[in-house]
Amino acid sequence: MPNQSLPDYSLSPEQVPLVGSLALNDTERSQLKEQIAQKLQAQGAVLIAHYYVDGDIQDLAEQTGGFVSDSLEMARFGRDHKAENLVVAGVRFMGETAKILSPEKRVFMPTLNAECSLDLGCPPEDFAQFIQAHPDHTVVVYANTSAKVKALADWVVTSSCALEIVESLKANGEKILWAPDKHLGAYIQTQTQADMLLWSGACVVHEEFKAKALTDLLRVYPEAGVLVHPESPASVIDIADAVGSTSAIIKAAKELPNETFIVATDRGIFHKLRRENPNKTFIEAPTAGDGATCRSCAHCPWMAMNELRNLDRLLTDAAYRQKNEILVDPALGVRAKMPLDRMLDFQA
Repeated sequence: MPNQSLPDYSLSPEQVPLVGSLALNDTERSQLKEQIAQKLQAQGAVLIAHYYVDGDIQDLAEQTGGFVSDSLEMARFGRDHKAENLVVAGVRFMGETAKILSPEKRVFMPTLNAECSLDLGCPPEDFAQFIQAHPDHTVVVYANTSAKVKALADWVVTSSCALEIVESLKANGEKILWAPDKHLGAYIQTQTQADMLLWSGACVVHEEFKAKALTDLLRVYPEAGVLVHPESPASVIDIADAVGSTSAIIKAAKELPNETFIVATDRGIFHKLRRENPNKTFIEAPTAGDGATCRSCAHCPWMAMNELRNLDRLLTDAAYRQKNEILVDPALGVRAKMPLDRMLDFQA
């Protein structure tokens, strides 16, 4: 495993997320959503949102003919939709992926400051050296990476398809170089027994879930089911009743008989979980240890940057829109598209 230094995850003052829809009263939120919907239609744009962003943005996407999903289905929807303008509410790699798959379309985000710790923790230059040191390995990268890293890969995967793809590669006798999430990589390695070298990256949200605190919480809610994203530490995964992507967690919440669930992923998913399961109770898995003043702070600070006001500004202010357009070098995009297409074809 390479000796990587951790990137600086601190936010500059201009990057600190706005308070979001909570700063608006119900009338203001309703009016702003209606205003945004009209502008999306007038500009021939479709809104594509991740499960982790503001619930108002998720609702707005669905109400205007857009889409809410995990990163794999977001990419597929943007590629297949007829709209020439895509507005991606999520983090930067999701916007880049949409642009790579649809180079002829214009792709915008409410703010390009919405980064991802996994992306930041896998610099392309360092990763290229890692690949060069292991030339006999098939390079598999998680979707939570930059266009430059994807362009170095043989395969791109998401948490919803990584297990199947690695199983297929193992069956072909391939050794795998995996990046960037070490927890997801270790989970897949355990499940498949594949020969894998892991990059040492982690999600700042999922890495903070605590197994002991989760066990303590289960004593309070002994009948609760535990739903865990595989970017979480192994000790947390071991406690789970279901492990999977955001889509898999939503599916498990519907299908499992439990009336109460403890959920170890970004709290943004609770909007969809509660809407689709109004008679069930969902509790945030703990990220804090003994003596902490709060139990859980499981929300990505970059996902929180997507909110109604900067989405409205994107559709109103031409200069702001230009500043927040996703651009990918065409030659780089061609290279990055190859492993993405391989993933999408595998899932077809």
